[in-house]
Amino acid sequence: MLDILNKINEFLWGAPSLILLFGTGLFLTFVLKGLQFKKLGYAFKLAFTKDKEDSSADGDVSNFKALMTSLAGMIGNGNIAGVATGITLGGPGAIFWMWIAGLLGMATKYAEALLAQVYRVKNENGEYSSGPMYYIERGIGKKWKPLGVAFAIFAAIAALGTGNGVQSNTIADVMSNSFHVTGWVTGVLLVILTGLIIFGGLKRISNVAGVFVPVMAILYIASSLLIIFLNYDKIIPAFGLIFEYAFTPVSAAGGFTGVVVSQAIQHGVSKGIFSNEAGLGTVALISGNAKTTHPVKQALVAMTGTFIVTIIVCTMTGLVLIITGFWDPSGGLISGVTHNPNLEGGALTSMAFSSTLGVVGEYIVSISVIFFGFSTIIGWYVYGSKCFEYLFGLKYIAIYGVLYLAATYLGAVVDLQVMWALADTTNALMIIPNLIGLLLLYKVVKRETENYFSNPIEKTTNLNKSV
Repeated sequence: MLDILNKINEFLWGAPSLILLFGTGLFLTFVLKGLQFKKLGYAFKLAFTKDKEDSSADGDVSNFKALMTSLAGMIGNGNIAGVATGITLGGPGAIFWMWIAGLLGMATKYAEALLAQVYRVKNENGEYSSGPMYYIERGIGKKWKPLGVAFAIFAAIAALGTGNGVQSNTIADVMSNSFHVTGWVTGVLLVILTGLIIFGGLKRISNVAGVFVPVMAILYIASSLLIIFLNYDKIIPAFGLIFEYAFTPVSAAGGFTGVVVSQAIQHGVSKGIFSNEAGLGTVALISGNAKTTHPVKQALVAMTGTFIVTIIVCTMTGLVLIITGFWDPSGGLISGVTHNPNLEGGALTSMAFSSTLGVVGEYIVSISVIFFGFSTIIGWYVYGSKCFEYLFGLKYIAIYGVLYLAATYLGAVVDLQVMWALADTTNALMIIPNLIGLLLLYKVVKRETENYFSNPIEKTTNLNKSV
């Protein structure tokens, strides 16, 4: 089964899928006239300042808490282990292509969040439900409902794997290696903590994310900046390597096998998408809950998440690995450091931090992996439960909660190679129906955007007028 899934994933995550994701982001950037660049400052202002109009608008959580819940799902071990893997396989140039994927992905995220607001519905509890399945069914037409159902199935399964089981597995490994805690103890602790949060509903999840996410992100970014500034003389050479090897191959040397430009592009784009989830449609599953007077406002807030995750957090990891030389077993090109070529992923990042900060650096990475992984678990529960609700209704949502906790425990105590592979498969399958929805509804995205920015005085709209 593992061999079959790996072959499927090679196809699903191959060039056609990456071109489709990249192309959609480029198309939406053109349609929106580079909005993610021109309005980025305004978007951050909306995200981190309180708007009285939005506070009294219809919705379940604030724009800020919706962003934090989305970031809880996005800021995960892909930002630590994923970036390390991307650089070791694609060279320093992979960071450049990660940036490109992130910048174009901001337009994709913007469109997903906007459509989530336009086509959201209220459920029996009086809370909003949104996501690609709703804008596919209600925006394109009921005959397209099977495509929405397919997305919901894939996302509900992916939440159990990508957002849960593989995260608890990584946390259990760190707890065992760094703190000598056995897997079953970690599993029980995670089940208790996760259960206390997710069964408190969306508002409890968003409240926890509103505190949890900023604290852990600041800790990781501050530690990364400390390492970078302690090696300030290597900052410019590091950026030089990123730009140089984005367009030229890295020669083989020592334990390094060499990298061609196509590998830098492939691993940079794929890891960028893995870290920011642009195109997966996950942000649309929470954006519909935000209190806002216009869909564009929440869409702008949502796209800042991609900037934070890819352009800031992933760049921090990448620079630390390049500056300390731990991306390259042959000596790091600018650092002269050699290391065990068998190190990979999170272990490689951990060693890079400890090379400058000693054992404190190693523990910072270990704690970050735990916090990032746990935030992903609670963030992806929102995604999975929304999809399960769409498929079966609210009255059965507790069943999904139990399944989710079971996956949390199993992830901590069993080998998850098959689950990792299945999670990759379902993630890739989520992309197809979502991108179809985005491309067919781009005129709605364009119209709502023009409506907002052409009416500087009155920026309130009937959120469901497009249905």
